[in-house]
Amino acid sequence: MAACAPGSAPTADREFEAGGTSGSTNVMNAWDTGRVPAEPVTPAAFQEATTVHLLRHGEVRNPRGILYGRLPDFHLSEAGRAMAQGVANFFCGIGGTGTGTGDGNGHGTADRYQKIDIAYLAASSLDRAQETAAPLAAASGVPVRTDDRLIEAGNAFEGTRFDSHAMRNPANWGKLRNPARPSWGEPYLEIAHRMLGALYAAEQAARGRVAVLVSHQLPIWTLRRFLQGQRLWHNPAKRECNLASLTSVHFAEGVISSISYSEPVGHLAAQGVPTAGAMAASAVQDNAVEARATETGQDTTRRAGS
Repeated sequence: MAACAPGSAPTADREFEAGGTSGSTNVMNAWDTGRVPAEPVTPAAFQEATTVHLLRHGEVRNPRGILYGRLPDFHLSEAGRAMAQGVANFFCGIGGTGTGTGDGNGHGTADRYQKIDIAYLAASSLDRAQETAAPLAAASGVPVRTDDRLIEAGNAFEGTRFDSHAMRNPANWGKLRNPARPSWGEPYLEIAHRMLGALYAAEQAARGRVAVLVSHQLPIWTLRRFLQGQRLWHNPAKRECNLASLTSVHFAEGVISSISYSEPVGHLAAQGVPTAGAMAASAVQDNAVEARATETGQDTTRRAGS
């Protein structure tokens, strides 16, 4: 089956300048600094535009409500499968209740989807990522490549229900000592670096067309903060990366020009509830910050935007 026909890439709800600068950015030399230097883009550079969409997987069936992380056998729920099919329809111009142009809340408003020219499709090896990619591969004819630079972040609390009981367990206190790294899992900077590698590999493979990378909330959000020059530790409740959402990195001649966010199946995601994984991640971060602040005698009041 042929790939989706060329057409306009999805117009995002909101668009952001990478690196927090007034121009576009080049992150190829940013590995050592953790920051993104500014580099102006000339008009000629826009002759070859590439978009890499970072697609978060759909809703997962998790009846035990645990932090499943990298554990196997966590599959998409019925709603998650509908999200995955909806995203495939969106990219391949099938039907459409919206295109992600949005009303400010991530809901599309156009009558029909436009076909998008996908040249490259990759996903992490985890079941939920592969299952989210499968309908898009079937509809577009583009095979799914497995790239574990896109995998979920490692977490010491994986497989548990992180709650007040876990906080009272002295065996866990050492894991919560440094929320800025974080001490309970894969360092944020390592996440950003591996995701950056996957991003540029996709851009090179799809140069002048479109790539889709199916990943997970924390890795996608960490990469976005890295590209925008923001500190990597953050409040998980403030992440803008809902189920089956697209964080889109736009390139001009291999140089990042902007970052945008959209929810092509936001009408489906809005029917769900926060996942246990997201709630547990937020609890881990909140309790770690609280414990660390108490230990150092700092004020533990939560600040907006943290």
